Amino acid sequence: METVIEKYKGIHPGVILERELKKRNLKKGPFALSLHEYPQTLNSITKGQRGLTPALSLKIDKALGLEEGTMLLLQTYYEIKKEQQKANLGERPDLSVIRKKLFWDTDITKIDWEKQYKAVIQRVFERGNDDEKKEMLRFYGKDKIKAITGSTRIANNTLPVMGHVKAK
Repeated sequence: METVIEKYKGIHPGVILERELKKRNLKKGPFALSLHEYPQTLNSITKGQRGLTPALSLKIDKALGLEEGTMLLLQTYYEIKKEQQKANLGERPDLSVIRKKLFWDTDITKIDWEKQYKAVIQRVFERGNDDEKKEMLRFYGKDKIKAITGSTRIANNTLPVMGHVKAK
């Protein structure tokens, strides 16, 4: 059972419930009514718009022949993941140092600073000022900066804009 839980950790239990119902060829409406629940409630859960209560999760576990507490455990892991993501929002550079116009083509508050680090570092070192470069150095560290730019110097360390275009 632990391997199944590990596989689905962090996924909304409604998504897993929807998949399980399809696999068993069960329709959501009649299934909800068999649990003495409103079909709208189950529909909201399967769309990820609503969480499972302990009482409903136990009903679903029993109706699907799952080990008691399975769906509630999935709900708990989903809630943990949501909280971790909220906490990770604080893990970004000091945006008061970085000019918003540097990222004119995107919403700076929605940048995934870890996944998009290469593009962010390139943009800042192509178009940013020394303070913005210092903030990138502080946030990402020397190793990442050097891997992208080839140097950890701030002053006069630039990447050529349109460097991919060869001069004639």
